[in-house]
Amino acid sequence: MAIASRVPKSVLSTFAAAKLPEAAAAAGEAVAAVPVAPSERKVLEFEDTRRLFAGEPSSVLVRTLTALQALSVAPLVDAATAALRWPAVAGSALGRAAARATAYRHFCGGETSDEAADVVRRLWRGGMGGILDYSIEDAEDGDACDRNAAGFVAAVDVAAALPPGSASVCIKITALCPIALLEKTSHLLRWQHKHPSFVLPWKAHSFPILSDSSPLYLTASEPPALTAEEERELQLAHERLLAVGARCAEHGIPLLVDAEYATVQPAIDYFTFAGALAFNGGGAGDSERPIVHGTIQAYLRDARDRLEAMVGAAESERVRLGLKVVRGAYIARETRLAASLGVPSPIHSSIQDTHDCYNGCAAFLLDRVRRGSASVMLATHNVESGQLAAARAQELGIAKGDQNLQFAQLMGMADGLSLSLRNAGFQVSKYLPYGPVDQIIPYLIRRAEENRGLLSSSSFDRQLLRKELVRRVKAAVVGRE
Repeated sequence: MAIASRVPKSVLSTFAAAKLPEAAAAAGEAVAAVPVAPSERKVLEFEDTRRLFAGEPSSVLVRTLTALQALSVAPLVDAATAALRWPAVAGSALGRAAARATAYRHFCGGETSDEAADVVRRLWRGGMGGILDYSIEDAEDGDACDRNAAGFVAAVDVAAALPPGSASVCIKITALCPIALLEKTSHLLRWQHKHPSFVLPWKAHSFPILSDSSPLYLTASEPPALTAEEERELQLAHERLLAVGARCAEHGIPLLVDAEYATVQPAIDYFTFAGALAFNGGGAGDSERPIVHGTIQAYLRDARDRLEAMVGAAESERVRLGLKVVRGAYIARETRLAASLGVPSPIHSSIQDTHDCYNGCAAFLLDRVRRGSASVMLATHNVESGQLAAARAQELGIAKGDQNLQFAQLMGMADGLSLSLRNAGFQVSKYLPYGPVDQIIPYLIRRAEENRGLLSSSSFDRQLLRKELVRRVKAAVVGRE
């Protein structure tokens, strides 16, 4: 492996002063999700809404219910997202004000790092943590990447000033490396997987990135090699990631690398594993939580194959693997692209297959948490998945306060699940994007669309919120519940 275990000071200096503008199974062995009988799934409790929402002001519950109800109305969401996609609306003062007063207020942590930090402190007082996401979209050139790296480093510094253990930081590789270069690098990585003798002189490690079930059809012919300038830009992107990772390692802040769409995901995983190899030293039995966490998207048909390959490689290399498991958020994009190429979608053919894949990946990783070889963040809005994972963790004897097992939900979504997991003693964080309204509009569009889609649990949340608000009204008006 040609990855350094230490980061040169010259890399750190680039951004230091920047300002914002037993084994239950052998390694790699498949572990199926363990069936849990209904009577055993009651690790999480939702019936007592008084206890569930204790400490939450009624005004917040009303606002949340109103937002979720509005976002469940398909024509309203379609009209709003169509308007926000129109530059004349998204770029106008009126459009920004409307977004700020509605979806932005519900899903985001604020416009500045100070506002986001205040939300983390409030969450921490309520027994949960926060995931700081300085929300920026795809970078087009090196200058934008440098600015974004500075923003990420600043987010780490914000997290470091918060109560210990209260915050982690989320980044996008598409913000640290020009998007066109990520696409070209992904083509080369796919081609090498299909033709192992194909040489990539810039490749710094051999950690597994793809599987035979990955969407290799995206690269149908041999792509051109990187130019000398592109290799230099790829190295700069690597150094940006190492700079952010080193700042995280300095303060013990977990760094979560988002997964994105299939055309660039191989390059994202390539960078993520480079960060893991640099900062996640230590094998089974090492109690220290790894710094860099990659992301597995369970809606992809190759998710389990890639997960088993990377876990096996990490255990072989004695690298503590950090992973965030999500269902996925690019369904429309992936489906359109596959259809345009006349090939099957890389996404599971049914939502149940996605659920099964997610639960299987979670069970597989929970065993690794028990063995001390991995750290996992289970990011889900699905109540059944939460119940299954909590029951499996309890069955394996994973301590409720174990920092290597975290649950996460988006700000403004699945609050009932977040609070129930917290009440059961698990570590829970809410994902907090922050930044100027116009910068976060693309994120808001995705959240609005996802919230009324198959991956949403807002209907269940609305039921819980209505039940608690009715209980509070009865208690206030007639003195009984």
